[in-house]
Amino acid sequence: MDDNYDERKVSAMTIERINSPDPIQKLNKSGKTYKSDKTEKSDAINVSDEAKNKAEIYNATEAAKAAPSVRKDRVEEVKKKLEDPNYINQTVLESVADKVMKYFEI
Repeated sequence: MDDNYDERKVSAMTIERINSPDPIQKLNKSGKTYKSDKTEKSDAINVSDEAKNKAEIYNATEAAKAAPSVRKDRVEEVKKKLEDPNYINQTVLESVADKVMKYFEI
């Protein structure tokens, strides 16, 4: 063997762990929560005036479709007027005739 080698002076070298190998584990053990400094952004959309108008027309059309086609209150009103013998006169007849002719484009 080599003269410079002395078995008595050789000792085993040990390395002790100073920090945890997983930095996330260290954060979890601290119990602290960290909040981002960034402000939260919300989603937003912009709707054009034309789209708003079309939506309004669509909603009005759907409401008209859902409404009853016969206005019961108006029918009752007309029935009461027709029951009155003084209601039907020449002026009413001419007015109704004019409206009928206009409706049928006569």
